[in-house]
Amino acid sequence: MKTAVFSSKPYDRHFLERTNRDYGHELVFFEPRLTPVTSTLADQFPAVCPFVNDQLDAPVLTQLYRHGTRLIALRCAGFNNVDLDAARDLGLTVANVPAYSPYAVAEHSVGLILTLNRKIHRAYNRVREGNFDLDGLLGFDLHARTAGIIGTGQIGTVAARILKGFGCRLLAYDPAPNPDCEALGVRYVPLDELLSTADIITLHCPLTPETYYLINESTLNRMKTGVMLINTSRGALVDTRAVIQALITGKVGCLGLDVYKEETNLFFEDLSNEVIRDDIFTRLLTFPNVIITGHQAFFTEEALQNIAKTTLANITAFEQGQGTICEVTTDKLV
Repeated sequence: MKTAVFSSKPYDRHFLERTNRDYGHELVFFEPRLTPVTSTLADQFPAVCPFVNDQLDAPVLTQLYRHGTRLIALRCAGFNNVDLDAARDLGLTVANVPAYSPYAVAEHSVGLILTLNRKIHRAYNRVREGNFDLDGLLGFDLHARTAGIIGTGQIGTVAARILKGFGCRLLAYDPAPNPDCEALGVRYVPLDELLSTADIITLHCPLTPETYYLINESTLNRMKTGVMLINTSRGALVDTRAVIQALITGKVGCLGLDVYKEETNLFFEDLSNEVIRDDIFTRLLTFPNVIITGHQAFFTEEALQNIAKTTLANITAFEQGQGTICEVTTDKLV
């Protein structure tokens, strides 16, 4: 099937083309993001393959439909950037990659925890400058600390396994408790109890109307002073302005982000020769106890292989009208 691949980078092309040898689709790669302007590039493409920051609101979906598109084959798990109601009304099928590598994201989350705790980023820079002073690099044992996991799907469960290996006391909040987590000894508690008890809080929940700005001034005020907050899920789970104030007061002791609400015009691009105009983002960069990575938690060889395989399998199943397609519908938002 002729497929327009938007927001494509060299690594996308490498893994998709290599995997496509077994599928035989006609893949056409476009570096720009999918927007109302670039949607015309998909004229007469039955399938469009977007990524996390591509624009898939009602106007764009309508343009795609008019140009002949019938399948939106997301090469990611998240679908909060898709107007599913509009897709349904137009008769567009939306498919995603529900599980590519929970290990990749969970391991990156724990990497942020370790780096922030032991100040590895600061120690690295000091040693390169010949400064071997330990002052300001004091951390704490993860053993016996309380880690709160918000969202215990596949990624949250893997994070729980890793943190259990460090000897953490594990709390979790999720409307649907996971038996696998309970078997690990994770204790499910109300959100307020998790917020007020955890030394480390890591977010692994989807972005829905209920979780939008889950971390806000009110929930931050309920946390322990000096809490470590990690978000490798979706940027809009966190009210960044409120977190900045919590960093200033010391309520938040460390912050690790791999996602950012306004990341669309920042992440996945080389802006090293440009002035970043997002004042909120640049303010975050001034804190020595904040680490930001550019939406790379998913970025492992295994994850990219699985993304390519599932994406192409979705396209094949749609084209042939048989087989398994990981379809996303409005009922998944409930």
